[in-house]
Amino acid sequence: MIEQQVPVITIDGPSGSGKGTLAKLIATELGFALLDSGALYRVLGQAALKHSVALDDEAALAAAAESLDLRFEVSDAEEGVKVILEGDDVSRQIRTEQAGATASVVAAIPAVRTALLQRQRDFASLPGLVADGRDMGTVVFPRAAAKFFLTASAEERAQRRYKQLIEKGFDASLPVILEEVKARDARDMGRAVAPLKPAEDALVLDSTQLSIEQVREQVVEQLNRLGIGRA
Repeated sequence: MIEQQVPVITIDGPSGSGKGTLAKLIATELGFALLDSGALYRVLGQAALKHSVALDDEAALAAAAESLDLRFEVSDAEEGVKVILEGDDVSRQIRTEQAGATASVVAAIPAVRTALLQRQRDFASLPGLVADGRDMGTVVFPRAAAKFFLTASAEERAQRRYKQLIEKGFDASLPVILEEVKARDARDMGRAVAPLKPAEDALVLDSTQLSIEQVREQVVEQLNRLGIGRA
């Protein structure tokens, strides 16, 4: 298995828990590659809209997933990850609430998840990989060297998302975002394939009352205990 050959750290959790920021921090600190699996589904949703593929057409969506022209350009944890779809930078477009809702619908389709499974595993390369998403530790990398599940209350996650959108210049409504967060949680946890849940051997961290730095410190402590990190 590839995750035995390459150290893989998985960070799963619901939308707005901070797992993406945490993954970038840990990947940068360790010099590991980064997989933002949520971006794959957001990009697929974007590609479907771009090419007028119906979101209930499983065969067409699976085909689109297999041929997705996508790459990540990682600079540093502060700037984040640039997402390139068919040569165009779609980093901003895929972070809208509409894109997130579309991604949640697409991600619930079994044929799509199957099409993207090996593609995600192929991101594992030396010296290591940090993978964030919703089923990284349970399905994609079940034998990962270290697994984390990061969560927070729905109210806190909605507040974070609202602040993020306002700072980026988007129009946003906190009550609407809270309802969307709850609806997405229900979809992600209730789907038949790869539902959102902690892996049995994952360390669960609640970030509701914690800063991202406090969460990072707990993760680094666990990695040190497991002997994962820079030599």
